[in-house]
Amino acid sequence: MKTPLIAIVGRPNVGKSTFFNRVMSERQAIVDAQEGITRDRIYGTMDWTGFALRFVDTGGYIPEDFDVFNAAVREQAEMALAEADMVLFMVDGRESPTASDRTLAQFIREMGKPCILAVNKCDSLKDDHQMNAFFELGFEKLMTLSALSGRFSGDLLDEIISLLGLSEENRSEVEDESIRLAIVGMPNVGKSSLTNALLKREQSIVTPIAGTTRDAIDSHLKWHGKDLILVDTAGLRKLSKITDKIEYYSLVRAHKAIDQCDIALVLIDAEKGFGKQDKAIVDHVIDKGKGLIFIVNKWDLIEKETNTMKDFEDEIRYQFRSLSHYPILFISADTHQRIHKVLETADEVYQRSRVIHSTRKLNEFLTQFTRRSPAPAEKGKLIKLKYVSQVHRAPAVFAFYTNYPKFIPTHYKRHLENSLRDSFDMVGVPLRISFRKS
Repeated sequence: MKTPLIAIVGRPNVGKSTFFNRVMSERQAIVDAQEGITRDRIYGTMDWTGFALRFVDTGGYIPEDFDVFNAAVREQAEMALAEADMVLFMVDGRESPTASDRTLAQFIREMGKPCILAVNKCDSLKDDHQMNAFFELGFEKLMTLSALSGRFSGDLLDEIISLLGLSEENRSEVEDESIRLAIVGMPNVGKSSLTNALLKREQSIVTPIAGTTRDAIDSHLKWHGKDLILVDTAGLRKLSKITDKIEYYSLVRAHKAIDQCDIALVLIDAEKGFGKQDKAIVDHVIDKGKGLIFIVNKWDLIEKETNTMKDFEDEIRYQFRSLSHYPILFISADTHQRIHKVLETADEVYQRSRVIHSTRKLNEFLTQFTRRSPAPAEKGKLIKLKYVSQVHRAPAVFAFYTNYPKFIPTHYKRHLENSLRDSFDMVGVPLRISFRKS
């Protein structure tokens, strides 16, 4: 049985993201006193008394507001309601029902889905009477709640399980064996457009305004029988250029998405080219030991000649030698040009990253390598590489045992790594070499 999906909806600043973070037991959605922080749909799965529940946090619903963001947020909330098995309609218990509450209540009632009206911000027993004002909205099931302190949050989850009719047969452990792909890059390079193109639906809000995406947004995708999670992230700018605390939190979420992913899809804008900040992002991904695919987006906007793509790729690899070992794709998220290559290449890189190479084959490689390229003598010491084994994967770590590990020169390490990659097909895979005393 598929995990039931519960949509958390309500007008801005009623505590939807605070509740979402509480049930996820982590700060997954950005929370601030400022209205309108959440814009896209943010998904998360949790376990309650042995039942797997999937929640989707939505942006604040403002009816009949045609501002570019509010209209897009409203559309996202309506999508979440359409796909949900149940609705958690959240209101602010410190205020009387508003026109927005009434409009959204009517919309939810017309959908005919199971619903709980959660009156939030009832922090103590003396606040519970505030629930009475909301009976006018016409819902059968009302509950008080304090998402901030957690008061009655467990009772609410019990009621969700009861209303969904879950029984012993539905008990399951929350398992996640999906391949996580983090889509990262500078602002406005097309990360959300690529997410939507791969999902074939409008999962993330896209506007020409840089900084539209704020949270790191997980989207589940089934591809050739494999479970993939696409994580759309906020644009990564230099820390020195960030003055807004919301953008700072977005940056933290994006870095966390890189830390938790299997493969990072690093996007650049073809028209703007490859700059210092793009290099910094690539360096960060490589330092974290993640698989990497470098993607040049908006390729449809480039005027092309016979060797335009090859010349562009050669220039990138020349500017940044580390990318010699990682695949480079040229796509257009808008026209869907070559986007099928993104998931194909990601799967290839992931499969390579899971391999543990046999010690026998590694030592056969070492024997041949040292015959061709013996280690140079350093400070009068004759260096011998005696043995090698792979001690870790994702990132792949190879331990070379030698008599003088501290004397191995940098250029020789680089030559050894390049030969190792070529011999064992490790394109796109992070690699570490460790020299140890034999």
